[in-house]
Amino acid sequence: MSNELTGFGEQPEDRLDLDLATTALLAKEEDLPMLLKMLAGQLQVSLSDRLTVEKEGGLFKKSDNIKSIEVAMGSDTFRAEVVKGRVTCSVGHTSGGIRIRSEQVGIDEWIKRLLDGLRAEAEHSQRARQTLENIVYGGYA
Repeated sequence: MSNELTGFGEQPEDRLDLDLATTALLAKEEDLPMLLKMLAGQLQVSLSDRLTVEKEGGLFKKSDNIKSIEVAMGSDTFRAEVVKGRVTCSVGHTSGGIRIRSEQVGIDEWIKRLLDGLRAEAEHSQRARQTLENIVYGGYA
């Protein structure tokens, strides 16, 4: 399997350019709620125990539309929420089990940080590596 994605033992210039990957993701999905749905589906593969997906609808109304997703990776928590078709994103940082800060970020920065966290996981997890490759190169689940 190629090391081009995570840079295992490679020179820094061989590592995945997260800005380029983020731009490619945003270019593929003009509909940001649909992009979140795709990301949730891909992340379910390797991060199911650290992924929370809330869907629209209620007790009697089922929907496949994503209301929010939250992903815990390392000391960071990535949250994206869809409100009236707009996506708001935040990244929280935890230390010693206590959230010490949370910052609002744009979706491009959120995706970049999420991919960077997934890349760090991919260094020791084949499932995370495959998920990252699927997200970046378009192997939709």
